[in-house]
Amino acid sequence: MQLFKSAATVGGLTMISRLLGFVRDVLMAAVIGTGPVADAFVVAFRFPNLFRRLFGEGAFNSAFVPLFAKRLEGDGPQAARGFGEEVLAGLLFVLLIVLAIAEITMPVLMYAFAPGFAREPDKFDLAVLLTRIAFPYLLFMSLVALLAGILNSLHRFTAAAAAPILLNIVLIAVLTFVSLAGWGNTAYTGQALVWGVSFAGFIQLAMLWIACQRAGMPLTLRRPRMTAGLRRLIALGIPGVIAGGITQLNLVISTIIASWQASAPAWLYYADRIYQLPLGVVGVAIGVVLLPNLSRSLRAGDADGVQTIQNRSVELSMFLTIPAAVALMAIPYPVIQVLFERGAFTNTDTLASAAALAAFAAGLPSFVLIKVFSPGFFAREDTRTPMYFAGAGVAVNIIAALALFPFFGHVGIAAATTAAGWLNAGLLGFTLTSRGHFKSDTRLRRSLMLVIAASLVMGLVLIGADHLTRGVFASGQPLVMRGLVLAALVSIGASVFFGIAYAVGIFRPAEMKRALSGK
Repeated sequence: MQLFKSAATVGGLTMISRLLGFVRDVLMAAVIGTGPVADAFVVAFRFPNLFRRLFGEGAFNSAFVPLFAKRLEGDGPQAARGFGEEVLAGLLFVLLIVLAIAEITMPVLMYAFAPGFAREPDKFDLAVLLTRIAFPYLLFMSLVALLAGILNSLHRFTAAAAAPILLNIVLIAVLTFVSLAGWGNTAYTGQALVWGVSFAGFIQLAMLWIACQRAGMPLTLRRPRMTAGLRRLIALGIPGVIAGGITQLNLVISTIIASWQASAPAWLYYADRIYQLPLGVVGVAIGVVLLPNLSRSLRAGDADGVQTIQNRSVELSMFLTIPAAVALMAIPYPVIQVLFERGAFTNTDTLASAAALAAFAAGLPSFVLIKVFSPGFFAREDTRTPMYFAGAGVAVNIIAALALFPFFGHVGIAAATTAAGWLNAGLLGFTLTSRGHFKSDTRLRRSLMLVIAASLVMGLVLIGADHLTRGVFASGQPLVMRGLVLAALVSIGASVFFGIAYAVGIFRPAEMKRALSGK
């Protein structure tokens, strides 16, 4: 199916971005570790990065793509281009106002972003400065989202999926420079990083602007006007952004609560970076590609096609995600230690981040299911229902985090995020099914049961292997040795899972190859 070929393209580019992100985070852990500068940078980056994920990873598309695609197919490219220019003008106008207000009121906003920092004036002032420098990233990435939505509607996924790679390249270059300059764990390093963030946002915008021109959809700036199309986009977009970005909103809430514990924002950040890899490669890739395909099938009245697309999307995403989640819960310590424990990142930081990673990993399948189920609502221009469910998830996240934080610290915050994810995914799936928009077929039900069973067996094998090799990670062995042992653990886990999956018939290499080739 073309769906899975496009998803493979997006997922492959996302994997490159996330792997470069690992290189970036490894360098960052070595240079600034988990101290005050790291905490300030995480807060400064978290809020504008929330908007990157809200807009750039599908939430904005939930409203814009169906409306743009309707204009494109119903009225032609010129009408679609006009609609895109209306949205560009209105979005830019609002973003400039938001940016100006945020820059002026940043000290006040910081009490909301990180109230715990108020106990440490130097950290608080540094976080204010870094966030002010990083905040233009919000403007750039919101406009990038608009251009990505246009390109996705034209079934041109490559440029939008490749854009985040530029952020990691820029930050790797910045970290390399500050390391050579000997700035170390200082405020100068934090400032250099956030200047790199804003610059990366600008070049991503330039890249997608050129891509739209080459795709025959160049946009020109207009005077902002409240048109009927823009009103419709706002009506759909606000609920859609809230619903589509619930995982990221929960992470921001987690950061706010974690600011009351020293180093906790950084511990959660490093754990988040690990589980975001399978979430980005699988969940985001399928979610971004699924929406325009579902929209097209619904307009064509292809009910069978809609059900097939949804069933195979759930099947493929869970086949890839459930074993990843179990593996991260089974061996979080070796993963964190090999990737991050060096320089300013100590063994205490490894233990704390590994515990958070295990808690986050338990919710990984739910975060992916949210990405897979949400397009079933968005393609029907229903963004309110997912928004209500997202609100329920936020409420659970806040209540659970506040209840667990006094007893379990940052790990309780991660567990609360996981609980909120499962609630949201369950409500989405149940409602789609009750409305008759999704019906699991026999193949999906059988595959899910067997994937869970194979993953559990793999998890037990990994726990045993981790117990046998724990001495390698605890005795200060060279990085190369620890890296080889971790690679062996991953290989053992993959061999067990895929071996069982092939034996019971849920891993079909030939069929997967045909799907990814678009046949």
